[in-house]
Amino acid sequence: MLSVFDLFKIGIGPSSSHTTGPMVAGKRFADELDAEGLLDRTTRVRISLYGSLALTGEGHGTMQAVLGGLEGSTPGTVDTAHLIERTKILKKGGDLILAGKKPIPFCYADDMQIHKGIFLSLHPNALSITALSSDGSTILKKTYYSVGGGFVREEENINEPEVSLPEPPYPFTKADELFAICQKEGKSIAEIVLANEIFWRSEEEVRRRMEEIYAVMRSSVESGLCTEGILPGGLGVHRRAPNLLRKISVLSATGRRDLSLWPMLYAFAVAEQNACGGRVVTAPTNGAAGIVPAVLTYYVNFYPKATEQGIRDFLLTAGAIGIFYKTNASISGAEVGCQGEVGVACSMAAGAYCAVMGGSVKQVEVAAEIGMEHCLGLTCDPVAGLVQVPCIERNGVAAERAVNCAQLSMLESGSDRLVSLDTIIDVMYRTGVDLQATYRETALGGLAAAMKKTLADRDDAEK
Repeated sequence: MLSVFDLFKIGIGPSSSHTTGPMVAGKRFADELDAEGLLDRTTRVRISLYGSLALTGEGHGTMQAVLGGLEGSTPGTVDTAHLIERTKILKKGGDLILAGKKPIPFCYADDMQIHKGIFLSLHPNALSITALSSDGSTILKKTYYSVGGGFVREEENINEPEVSLPEPPYPFTKADELFAICQKEGKSIAEIVLANEIFWRSEEEVRRRMEEIYAVMRSSVESGLCTEGILPGGLGVHRRAPNLLRKISVLSATGRRDLSLWPMLYAFAVAEQNACGGRVVTAPTNGAAGIVPAVLTYYVNFYPKATEQGIRDFLLTAGAIGIFYKTNASISGAEVGCQGEVGVACSMAAGAYCAVMGGSVKQVEVAAEIGMEHCLGLTCDPVAGLVQVPCIERNGVAAERAVNCAQLSMLESGSDRLVSLDTIIDVMYRTGVDLQATYRETALGGLAAAMKKTLADRDDAEK
């Protein structure tokens, strides 16, 4: 089964499936060449992007991510400024430093192949990497699938579990299984999940990693709140969080208590950082990275009984809910639409906020279920293939909704609720499968399609 640390990964924006995953794949390929003693024979590397990676990869930073991975970068530690500079050099004909060790010639136009009309059968997010010798023969070829949240699978093990951890004291895959354990043991969701985590690693390491995750989440909120400017990519979208912060602060100072705007503001801040390729935490993905940090920050800043233990319980509970979706459905926008990203994050944040407010296990389930129920069918249609419009606002609206879902669930026992969390997870997945491909992170439908003419007319007018 999965650990909460498989859901919460520290990486870079703008996309866990299109940026983080391809970087992981590139590094995995280079490491395999190195481990097998194949670096010296390799004189050229060819990259092929398919499906959604090909269609929206330019706006999501896919090309520079996979190149960075091939040169040895990892999402959690890469210097984003260095990554951008290296990509510029490679596009101009600079050598690729394979595995950070061996320079080889690289022709961007020939070696970065973008197949926009081809979808591989196993997953919409696919890429192949091929190492070639001096005579043109193939030394190593691998096909990778970036299946959402930074998870990467290879063709030969696509149907195997992503993580092979020993069975913990309290194994579960579905929500009802975990809730039954909680009832039997008389413990909260966070307590059961923590018991599993400290079975796999020391309690000190669990605490340290929780602190790292929270620190990055907090930093992404704070950085987003104070950074002005225009988001990259050509849409001309201005960062809104700093100006909104000033206006909401003035409203508060004059006696207005529009506190529901704060989680929206915090989510804007993180989503804008993500759109700029900044450091964020997948929660469960980058496209939805603003929601869980926003609600957690709202808890810390406004809930009168907030504690450090509460922060850990929030992350453990949110992580458990995310595991339900990852294990039994999908968190990939390219597979099930934005309901699998923003919808899942809303569900995670709603359940977690309910838990740290003192909600019962049943009330947590209700909050998480409501959070997803009203995101069902949410499309993934990024304008110009960028994680900006409508993605940033969707993060903000979902963060506010998560708080409201938690508060609503606290006012009711939940005992007469007809729809279970497991049911809504299954419905979400089946709904996602039924969505037309144009609404699953291809930028071929929805707002992305509607805005093409508007953007073209604007560009013509500017010329």
